[in-house]
Amino acid sequence: MSAGRPFVVALNTRNEYQRLVEPGQQSCGMKSGRVYLEPGQACGQHSTEDREEVLVFFAGRGELKIGQDQSFRAGQGEIAYIPPRTLHNVVNSGTVPLVYIFCVAPAAAPVIEAEST
Repeated sequence: MSAGRPFVVALNTRNEYQRLVEPGQQSCGMKSGRVYLEPGQACGQHSTEDREEVLVFFAGRGELKIGQDQSFRAGQGEIAYIPPRTLHNVVNSGTVPLVYIFCVAPAAAPVIEAEST
């Protein structure tokens, strides 16, 4: 596969991380993967750096921890948005596996249109 060409990837059902999209190989800058966390597990605190991220939750319940003092509950049937330069972690706080897909893409400066006078 080369960047910029359409493709389809089958989601596996194994109890493990699955890479879905990689920048440079399959996309122009997007990165995506399927995450599987057992109860009590966390993905590990990290930053979005100059990228923005969307999480799409398929199973389970958990907490999205932002920085050191902010937390959101999230789970099956919900999405979460994480802006650029945001320290975050996802923790499975439930009793069943937490499964979600993350999509990370370069953040672009918003286009500001000039007002007509």
